Amino acid sequence: MIRVRKSEERGKADHGWLKSSFSFSFDQYYDPEHMSFGPLRVMNEDHIEEGKGFGMHPHSDMEIITYLISGQLEHRDSMGNGEVLNRGEVQTMTAGSGLRHSEFNPSSESPSHLIQIWIVPNERGLTPAYQQKVFTDEMKQNRLQAIASPDGRDGSLPINQDATIHASLLEKEKEILYTFGSDRSGWLQLISGKVSIDGVELAEGDGAAITGESEVKVTALEDAEFLFFDLA
Repeated sequence: MIRVRKSEERGKADHGWLKSSFSFSFDQYYDPEHMSFGPLRVMNEDHIEEGKGFGMHPHSDMEIITYLISGQLEHRDSMGNGEVLNRGEVQTMTAGSGLRHSEFNPSSESPSHLIQIWIVPNERGLTPAYQQKVFTDEMKQNRLQAIASPDGRDGSLPINQDATIHASLLEKEKEILYTFGSDRSGWLQLISGKVSIDGVELAEGDGAAITGESEVKVTALEDAEFLFFDLA
């Protein structure tokens, strides 16, 4: 079964400097029909104005993955990390027993556009950790490039859950066939373009929950960028 979460049906927040869309309940947005999908708890699409951002704030017991679509994002945390993410870079944080961090758009010229993902970890109270890595457009071209996984497969960043996140840039009319293991489910988050999953069409910003399928075919109806999840 493929169930579409339309872009326009997502929760919305507009703080002027920050515009966000929420696939699942988050902050002031609450929808009991869309709380999570398996271990996938948060799927937020954020646009942050130049020179704006989030000050230091706490997190715990969550795997937090940030995928930068465009612009820049400056990260600082209580572990002493201070990095700037650019297009194609992925950041993972194990919040574990607790950390504080800030996220800020350091540019005076361009907004930041990103996807932030929260995944419930397989253990509580883990030691906090931070990682960052570049995944170039070439690495994602017409294939599924793992960017986060439980075992670091395909050069991905390890996370503490049986969940693999892939990124892809799929050219128009190209196809990807994906086979699920037993008792697995999937989620596709379309960032740009148009695709179909086994004939079900998705437009920019749409998500799709995939359950009870052993295999799916993703076809680009136009050039597309998306994230694809394989979840326990």
